[in-house]
Amino acid sequence: MKIKAAVLHQMGLARPYSQSRPLVIEELDLDGPGEGEVLVQIKAAGLCHSDLSVMDGARPRPTPMALGHEAAGIVADVGKGVDDLRKGDHVVMVFVPSCGHCLPCAEGRPALCEPAAKVNGEGVLLSGQRRLKLNGEPVNHHMGVSAFAEYAVMSRRSLVKVDPDLPLEQAALFGCAVLTGVGAALNTAGVTPGSKVAVIGLGGVGFNALLGSVLVGADQVVALDLVASKLDLARQLGATDAFLANQEDIVEAVKEATGGGVDFALEMAGSVPALELAYKITRRGGTTVTAGLAHPSKMMQLQQVSLVGEERTLKGSYIGSCVPVRDIPRYIGLFRKGRLPIDRLMSEKVGFNELNGAFDRLAEGATVRQLLIP
Repeated sequence: MKIKAAVLHQMGLARPYSQSRPLVIEELDLDGPGEGEVLVQIKAAGLCHSDLSVMDGARPRPTPMALGHEAAGIVADVGKGVDDLRKGDHVVMVFVPSCGHCLPCAEGRPALCEPAAKVNGEGVLLSGQRRLKLNGEPVNHHMGVSAFAEYAVMSRRSLVKVDPDLPLEQAALFGCAVLTGVGAALNTAGVTPGSKVAVIGLGGVGFNALLGSVLVGADQVVALDLVASKLDLARQLGATDAFLANQEDIVEAVKEATGGGVDFALEMAGSVPALELAYKITRRGGTTVTAGLAHPSKMMQLQQVSLVGEERTLKGSYIGSCVPVRDIPRYIGLFRKGRLPIDRLMSEKVGFNELNGAFDRLAEGATVRQLLIP
């Protein structure tokens, strides 16, 4: 079938993207689903820093590539061997398909699925195949999803079925921003009731980390960002303290506000200075978690003696250390009860022709979660 999709042909083009236009809206040929695969009509797709990091070259991927990894849609067809989904079902996409058989999957850590990491890096589906073509030449899949499109074929293992009464524009956020942010607070860090938490970087993921910390009853939640308007929203969503991350003496200011530092610092900006700040404001015996994806060449300098002498913990978090088939329904249930107000994080809705400019806004930190409506 013929579909419209946003294709990245070259990484690293200069901003503003509204002028260099790295995303080209192409008419692609999409093959039908193979064995264990599903054809999905995309109804909403979130614009995430993980997409931006491919565009700017921080996360190198093979090109041409149809971008987009956070989305929700409706099943349009199923391939052979798929017997638990049918046409018309509503689904949320997960950008790491779990094979179910490798050691991390067997340990209950599907975010670290080894076959998935391999195929995502190669731009193919879990089957090892590509289902997209442009003028007869293969087009790579982004994280097994390629959601900036009218339709997409993906592995059944990239999908979680959700109730049809959940608006798909809201459902889309659960596949990445909610899983990664809320999961980082609940699963990776293990934020506890009555604790002190800092969240550095208030994008879609960072705000969800803040919501997760408020959800579990953290006594003090400190929000840090470079954009003042985001600090205002953070206070509305439960932050007890808020600081511009680049203000003078920021480390001392946070330590003074928290009585010596936070129990848990969650870095969501994807930058080394943000991670260094997170580590510095973590108290003795505390935990620093990073879910930000910096360029592979970026290195953090760590004072080893503080890690030992202060019994610090420094942890990475990928997809919030979540088990998507377990956690997506849980988080949706919390949202419905009003305990995870992720709808407050939705920003502009854009069409295909507005995508490049929308990524300019994302790069500038001028928005929280924009949605492509194909």
